[in-house]
Amino acid sequence: MRPPLPSAAATATAAATALAAATALALLPGTAYAAQSPGASSFTISDPRIKESSGLAASRVHPGVYWTHNDSDDGPYVYAVDSATGSTVARVTLTGIGRPRDVEAISLGPDGQLYVGDIGDNRGGTWDHVWIYRFQEPRQLGDVTVKATQFTVRYEDGPRNAESLMVHPVTGRVYIASKDESKGGLYEGPAQLAAGADNVFRRVADVPWVTDGAFSPDGGRLTLRGYFTARTYPWKDGRPEGEGERVDAPWQGQAESVTYSADGSTLMFGSEGASSRVVAVPAAVTPSPGGSASPQPGSPPDTATSPEPTGSFGKGALVLAGGLVLVFGAKRLFRRRARD
Repeated sequence: MRPPLPSAAATATAAATALAAATALALLPGTAYAAQSPGASSFTISDPRIKESSGLAASRVHPGVYWTHNDSDDGPYVYAVDSATGSTVARVTLTGIGRPRDVEAISLGPDGQLYVGDIGDNRGGTWDHVWIYRFQEPRQLGDVTVKATQFTVRYEDGPRNAESLMVHPVTGRVYIASKDESKGGLYEGPAQLAAGADNVFRRVADVPWVTDGAFSPDGGRLTLRGYFTARTYPWKDGRPEGEGERVDAPWQGQAESVTYSADGSTLMFGSEGASSRVVAVPAAVTPSPGGSASPQPGSPPDTATSPEPTGSFGKGALVLAGGLVLVFGAKRLFRRRARD
């Protein structure tokens, strides 16, 4: 039996309450704001087909182009968007795979191939496997059909929901960050993915509530974002190190994606929704001699001296995050069950 669905009125009320609370939080004195730096390439995705942009990856062969995809209900498509205009310059149709279920992330590997993570599980982590699709980044832009390789993924400690897939730009190893308020984990894949067999990912670190992540182009940093904040961690010996440094992530209604620009100087933050905005934020991170995070513009005075514990965005943010997640989860569940 399916549990009773929330009424439209209840969902709307919850959404309005969460939005009001989020707005109030965003306007509190000392809240860090994302400032657009001169020369950063913020842009708006103009393609009406892209309504649930859930992942971003900067092209290495097409300057200023970012690859993205819809969350669900769109089919096996990946889009290339020109940041200079916000227009779609290519749509790639994937063949050789099954029907995508809940596509949440995209990342570019050192082999020049794009990795698409069909890793979401809005049923609370009940699917015993998820998938990764891999295909070569097209050398020419335009609508094209390509044959992708499909990899089956299982987690060593059982099923879980995830929205973040990151390919290390030096080693090529694939990582997935699970999405959980209290016990999120960073999972490491095998040295090489194998088609036709289960690829078991094992937990190597605890992480906070994560909706996306990205490695810097040199592989020395890992940035993880959630609904309300983002942190950049030094990457050492195949693990994120320390508490990380706070990044001035923008406030976005449904914060879903992050990637580095191709030169590593800028973090690009994206969200779902029609005509969604991708916001450019400087990526420079300079640790102080004592190893603490340097204060970010607009941050509270004690941000650097009192870092948030790994795995936590702060009590107030977690409470609000929980409310928003329930709203988004109810809306998605309602939408999907309505289709069943």
